[in-house]
Amino acid sequence: MNKELIIFNPSIEDGGVEKNLFLITNFLSSININTSIISADLNKKKEFIKNEKFLYPKKVDFKNSSRYKKYFFCLLLLTKEILKNKTKHVFSFQANIYCIIICKLLGAKVIVRMNTSPQGWDHSKFKNIIYNYFIKKADGIIVNSKTFQREVKKRYSVKSKFINNPFNFKKIEKLSKKKSSFFFPKDSIKLLTMGRLTEQKSHITILKSLNILKEKKIKFFLYIIGKGHLKNKLLNYVKINNLSKYIKFIGYQKNPFNIIKKAEIFILSSLYEGSPNVLVEALFLKNKIISTNCPTGPKEILLNQKYGSLFNVGDYNELAKKIITVSKRKKINVEKKYFSKYDNYKICKEYLNYIKKIFHLI
Repeated sequence: MNKELIIFNPSIEDGGVEKNLFLITNFLSSININTSIISADLNKKKEFIKNEKFLYPKKVDFKNSSRYKKYFFCLLLLTKEILKNKTKHVFSFQANIYCIIICKLLGAKVIVRMNTSPQGWDHSKFKNIIYNYFIKKADGIIVNSKTFQREVKKRYSVKSKFINNPFNFKKIEKLSKKKSSFFFPKDSIKLLTMGRLTEQKSHITILKSLNILKEKKIKFFLYIIGKGHLKNKLLNYVKINNLSKYIKFIGYQKNPFNIIKKAEIFILSSLYEGSPNVLVEALFLKNKIISTNCPTGPKEILLNQKYGSLFNVGDYNELAKKIITVSKRKKINVEKKYFSKYDNYKICKEYLNYIKKIFHLI
């Protein structure tokens, strides 16, 4: 039986999905699944182990390119690879619907990993119609939370396989102990958030809540880890509201864990999610958690507020109150067995078993 597998992820960024991509792909390669990665981001090649083939569109300049340019040229490359090598097994991490269309036209089987709740598509009826039709054509669907699984079943009438996100906790622990050049001011509430500076992550909710704390003369300091197209807009809000000495944007950090470890409260303000890795990471590094109660992910991770506090999406007044309340609480000791369900090896084995089942690999 042909063991060749194409992993399709045209735009490899710096978020939780990418961490999962590296862990799962490297595991599959380590057990002799013949794995090829298709991506436009050649600079990420070093994240994969050496026996994996890294395929990228040549003679194309992707500097400052949009995701859609990367999708287009990587889909052309996927088509070429399927036709040239008669590869019949594709595992898509991104651009799932486009990938499904190509695979079905060329007679290849495809598993898609849905990373973000369908709530993110609500603004576009056309996208929902297209998604609803083509998602049913996938040979397998993987989701990363039980709530997500129920929502997919309700919206699209399809079955999906729930598998938790994998985490390498030994690596996280090791990186958290490295020296950091970032420090929180003494006698302040030490706040942290991390994520792309996009509409989905709704950082403006946090900034508005902190403006309330400033008016109440409560001492706090926030580090914002992440980059994105909304940075200038968010910086402008900070400047206009005289928040500059309380908030610092520090961009993408290759090692965020030694900063997370120094924080007191981690805040997630997303409008929607799949299953946000950063909440598990922050819990592991003993942060107190405040998160939006968005449709999928946080409530499940926090065990219905056993391990953190939830607030309504976009409600910055409620968030301000939560920050004050949570800052007065002791840190919660999360049981070690809680993290076992996210164990890298265990989760990757679940992926392997599902891939074997759908693709009949032996």
